[in-house]
Amino acid sequence: MFHKSTLALLLLAFVSCKNSDANEKEKIKAANWLLGNWESKSVEGNLTETWEKVNDSTFQAQSYFIKEKDTLHFESITLQQKGDKLTYSATVKGQNNDKAVTFKLTTGTEKQMVFENPKHDYPKKIIYTQITKDSLVANISGIQQGKPSSEQFSMKKIK
Repeated sequence: MFHKSTLALLLLAFVSCKNSDANEKEKIKAANWLLGNWESKSVEGNLTETWEKVNDSTFQAQSYFIKEKDTLHFESITLQQKGDKLTYSATVKGQNNDKAVTFKLTTGTEKQMVFENPKHDYPKKIIYTQITKDSLVANISGIQQGKPSSEQFSMKKIK
């Protein structure tokens, strides 16, 4: 009897861990629509974001803002799920001593992700919204020069 009880408990623990592993990756799986190459063209310049899947818990992106032939902004982004937490970490060349600023997922739906870091000045909030399979809108907002500020980028999938 003792062996059957022990075996049953071990089996239950194993199944629980397996389910937890499967559920653990659900938040980043919901962001699969971000993968690919995205572009926003405007008179101010061209924004390009390229998202790739590194593994089951990590996506990485490179984001460039180019005007004519000058790169005005470059950042590396890591979207990572650890346990049930999904974080968005951005490293902007020439800012924050080239160290990443991390934003936590505060709201996540099938078509929208909201990341926030209330301690950061700008941005405090980053929102990605899927409009169609081939279009999304990225919003960033926060405080710049002591005043509330926000920017919106409508992007089309190019690959």
